[in-house]
Amino acid sequence: MTLDKKEVLKALENITVPGEGQNMVESGAVKNIQIFGDEVEIDITISNPSLQARKKTEVEILKIIHKEVYEKAKIKVNLKVEAAAEKSKPNEIKGKPIPGIQNIIAVASGKGGVGKSTVTANLAVTLAKMGFKVGLLDADIYGPSMPIMFDVAQEKPLAVTIDGKSKMKPVESYGVKMLSIGFFTQPNQAVIWRGPMASKALNQMIFDAHWGELDFMLLDLPPGTGDIHLSIMQAMPVTGAVIVSTPQEVALADAKKGVAMFQQDSINVPVLGIVENMAYFTPEELPDNKYYIFGKEGAKHLAEDLKVPFLGEIPLIQSIREAGDAGRPAAMQEGTPIAAAFEELTKNVVQEVVARNKSIPPTEAIKITTMAGCSSVRKK
Repeated sequence: MTLDKKEVLKALENITVPGEGQNMVESGAVKNIQIFGDEVEIDITISNPSLQARKKTEVEILKIIHKEVYEKAKIKVNLKVEAAAEKSKPNEIKGKPIPGIQNIIAVASGKGGVGKSTVTANLAVTLAKMGFKVGLLDADIYGPSMPIMFDVAQEKPLAVTIDGKSKMKPVESYGVKMLSIGFFTQPNQAVIWRGPMASKALNQMIFDAHWGELDFMLLDLPPGTGDIHLSIMQAMPVTGAVIVSTPQEVALADAKKGVAMFQQDSINVPVLGIVENMAYFTPEELPDNKYYIFGKEGAKHLAEDLKVPFLGEIPLIQSIREAGDAGRPAAMQEGTPIAAAFEELTKNVVQEVVARNKSIPPTEAIKITTMAGCSSVRKK
C-alpha cells in the first residue's frame, strides 16, 4: 500500500504538541514528511526538552497514523528539540546610540592577512572624497595599523572640553577623524591585555571622544570572532557589517564564520555584503592581463551561497601596499584603476546602507538624498 501525505498530515492534526496549545501541524512542529510505499518518515521539532515529552510525542504519532491512516505502516520519527527562543524584532539594533553618528559600519574578516585594514582605510577616504563626514575607530587592539596607513603615527589625540567634560579629540587625516590604540603605545610595544581591559580601552575611545557629526563611523575590527567583537556589538548600535576575504578556500571558510557570527540571534547585525580583496594580479607592464593567484571569484560565489550582497573586488596591486606603507591610501590616487575599484566598492556599501535603513528602523530618523551620483545620508 502507498500512503497518502495529506492523510498523514490530517491525522497529525489530532496531536497537541506538549507546551504549545496547538496541534503539531498548526504550530509548525511538522517540518517534513517523506513517504516510500508503506513507509513514512517524519521530521518533528518541539521546544519541550524533557524525555517524557519526546517519548509521548513519538508514541502518539505512531498510534494516530496506525489508527487513522494504515495500521501496518512502518513509521520513523526524527524528533529534534529546539529551545524556545525569546522573540525579538528582526535585526533589532542594540547598543547605546552615539549622538551625532548616523551609521556605524563594522569591517571584519574571519582571518588575518586578507587586507581588512587596507580595505577599511580606502573605504574611509573614498567616503570622505564623496563628501561624507567620516570617522574611523581602529578597534584592532592587538594590531593597530591605521596610524601608519594615514601617516599620523607620531600624532596624539588632544583633550577638549565639551559641556564641562574632558574628551579626546580624534586625529584627522585626509578628511577622516580617527582614534586608535596605536596613538597611546610605542611602535615596538606589544599590547598584552585580557579581554575586559581591551574592551574598557575601546569603550573609552568610543564614548569618551568628541566625534562630532558623522555620516559614517567605520570600525576596523580584529580578525576572527572573539571578545572584542562581542564587546563592540554590545556597546554600539552597529548599522551593518562588511566582511573582507580573499578568493582562497582557507580565507573563505573563515569568512563564512564571520558572516555566521553577525547573523547569530544574540548579535543579529545585518551583513551589508562581502568584499573580495586580492581578487587577481595585473602586472604594470601587462595591464590587460589578470592572474588569479588565490583562486577566481571565490568570495563572489560565497556571497551567492550565503545570500548576502557581493560588494566588489579589489585587485592585488603593488601600489596599494606601497600607498599604505607610505601613509597615503591608494584610493587617493585620482584617475587610477585602483581608485575606481574603491569608488565602486564604496558606492555599493552606501547603497546597501540605504537599503538597510529603509527596511529596518535606524537608531535615529535619517533622510536619504542623492547627490553627485551617490546616495547621501543625513540626519533629519
